[in-house]
Amino acid sequence: MHTGVIPFFFFFLNQKEDPGASVEKNQAATEAIPVIPPETPKAGEQTAVRNELKMEVAAVEGSHVEYTELALDCLDLKAQEELLSPPLLVNAELTETDLAEELPLCCCRMETPHIGGSLSTLDQTCMAVESMDGVGTFMECRPYGSISHRFHRDCASILKDRRFCPHCGEDTSRAKEVAVPKANLSPAVSSSNPELLVPAVPTMRAQAGNIGLIGESVCAADGLPKESLESILIALDDENLKPKKVKYPTRQLYISAKQGELQKVVHLLVDGKDPNFLMEGQNKRTPLHAAAAEGHQEICHMLVQAGANLDMFDEEQRTPLMAACENNHLDTVKYLIRAGAAINHKDIMGFTCLHLAAKLGHYEIVHHLLSKASKYINCQDDGGWTPITWAIEYKHKELVHLLLAKGADVNIRDKEENVCLHWAALSGCDDIAQSLLEARCDLNAVNIHGDLPLHIASRENHLECVMLFLSRGADVYQRNREEETPLDCCAHGSKVWTALNANKKLTDARRGRDCHGERVLSRDISRGYEAVPITCVNGVDSEPCPKNFKYIRDNCVTSPLNIDNDITHLQHCSCTDDCSSSICMCGQLSLRCWYDSEGRLPLDFCQHEPPVLFECNHACSCWRTCRNRVVQNGLRARLQLFRTQKMGWGVRAMQDIPQGTFICEYVGEIITDAEADKRENDFFLFTLDNKVGDVHCIDARLFGNIGRFINHLCEPNLLAVKVFTIHQDLRFPRIAFFSSRPIKAGEQIGFDYGDHYWRVKSKYFSCQCGSLKCRYSDACR
Repeated sequence: MHTGVIPFFFFFLNQKEDPGASVEKNQAATEAIPVIPPETPKAGEQTAVRNELKMEVAAVEGSHVEYTELALDCLDLKAQEELLSPPLLVNAELTETDLAEELPLCCCRMETPHIGGSLSTLDQTCMAVESMDGVGTFMECRPYGSISHRFHRDCASILKDRRFCPHCGEDTSRAKEVAVPKANLSPAVSSSNPELLVPAVPTMRAQAGNIGLIGESVCAADGLPKESLESILIALDDENLKPKKVKYPTRQLYISAKQGELQKVVHLLVDGKDPNFLMEGQNKRTPLHAAAAEGHQEICHMLVQAGANLDMFDEEQRTPLMAACENNHLDTVKYLIRAGAAINHKDIMGFTCLHLAAKLGHYEIVHHLLSKASKYINCQDDGGWTPITWAIEYKHKELVHLLLAKGADVNIRDKEENVCLHWAALSGCDDIAQSLLEARCDLNAVNIHGDLPLHIASRENHLECVMLFLSRGADVYQRNREEETPLDCCAHGSKVWTALNANKKLTDARRGRDCHGERVLSRDISRGYEAVPITCVNGVDSEPCPKNFKYIRDNCVTSPLNIDNDITHLQHCSCTDDCSSSICMCGQLSLRCWYDSEGRLPLDFCQHEPPVLFECNHACSCWRTCRNRVVQNGLRARLQLFRTQKMGWGVRAMQDIPQGTFICEYVGEIITDAEADKRENDFFLFTLDNKVGDVHCIDARLFGNIGRFINHLCEPNLLAVKVFTIHQDLRFPRIAFFSSRPIKAGEQIGFDYGDHYWRVKSKYFSCQCGSLKCRYSDACR
């Protein structure tokens, strides 16, 4: 065998084939073995060598083998050397020496046919007691009728408080304790029945061509004759002394994968053990789960090559990748992702890989996952918690900063409507709370219990957080569902109580006592229908929060319009990727898939005559998380309804918004053009100029969303685009607003109402946008 880099490992698999072909392969294999000149054997050794050669030739001629190549590029040199060491023979005849060197775990290697409790002793060493004579007290495992395994109690394999036989992996709950007395080194030879003689194996020597025996089997006390070489060979040919075939149960693959026994895993796979075997008592995990959880990357590679399912889940619906992420094995995580493991899989609690890694503070794991699939950064589990929520609760500061830098949404609400700042107040980490406030987390967010973050910080007696919230203007007068203010939540006379009591006057502006401040009129005008709450504030006059309409998320009808919602009429794609390729049917309907990996329109998107967008629909074969689904996912930008100085109610951004980002839809009641002409109040009409069939409009006067409050701007920062999602009836497109340029936090958003609108309305009022390029002000008339 030549030394150097060995690119492939050859597995020999038992196959049925033509005998002639088998002989040719055996001859080729024999010719490939380099000849090493042996030392001249002594006369006694020649006989033994000759017998051994006969046995080996017989074994080769009786087997039919093939080989399969398996790449080991990901394995290090140490792993290759381990694989290229003498293999463990499985389901083949083994010698006693093979058993002593290759049987698993226990070094005593005491395996014999079970015949009346007798045991043929060998000079073996056991790790447990360093015994050289094989005597003492043992546990005896009987996996098969004619085979028994004996091992020391301390040599048993232990897995989750359960003991297994170190030879075959069977449960030792039924193993019996046996005592082996010291063997008689000079066994008596019965002249009446010489066939039962089992003599000690002699050591042969040769002197001047004469064959002699060292340690001849002689009983001096009884005066029995010396044993001849012929009688010894006859006795050794006894069937009871022949080594038996070793058969391992499938569970041994799981145990070996967990314990990192690479060579044994390889040979068990070659023997046909199922790599997707579900281990009872271990949450029905597979060997790949076990290897990934322990970080055995090479074993993971072998199992995957053997057909292990990368996304097989256990009783908790966790995949091997999730096990590697949970246990912080970065190299194994990288390998499994390269091999095609799904990153977005959820377990029974709704946890993804990101949730598990963020909860445990595994920074490098989270960083790598985000580099591969950043779109799952805001994925919510069954409690509504995102990865950053778990990182905040367990005070993983560096991880929180990483998630914020990668775009984590700090205002997503969980099932109790807590935002990230609520969890920072609960954990008491003021550094994290400071970072969240800088990321524009809502200080005035209220959960279902009516608690502000200030309520929680006061209740938990976290003084630093209380001082931080007060410095940012938190309202000490706000009452929760129990009619408690933050002062009521803390211990009277404590430092927290003193701070709250001293700062009462500083919060007067947020309660309307300061006429120059803004009053919070509603914490969410959508009443929870939007994923992101929309607050309403007024710092201009005494106008209350608008309540003359019903907030809805999707367009509605009040009279029959016969919209084609037949799923069989939908053109759809059959993509198996993220629908970013040119073969996506939905993308072809839109000329191409316009959305990038962040769900934004490209900078070169035509704004003068924007194309119609066809998003993937429920008839498509792609995943719900594919790239071509943005508008149907709903509002994600943080917006606020506020009272303007000259334009009534308006909408402003509460965060920096990049160009091409989806902002919201214009939602309302779909009516015909004839119905629109009958309505006196036409201030909220949006014409669907679809050029197909009759003209229809969207009227948001009685039914609408935040889009009904968006004002006209002569220098608009929004672009209206027609989009189809759940149907493709060209008469009724959805109207989606995207940012036409970067928008700063606090900036009012608006779109151009168009010349036709102002030709009619300029008789009654003029534009108040205040732009230097205003086209419809009084000065421009």
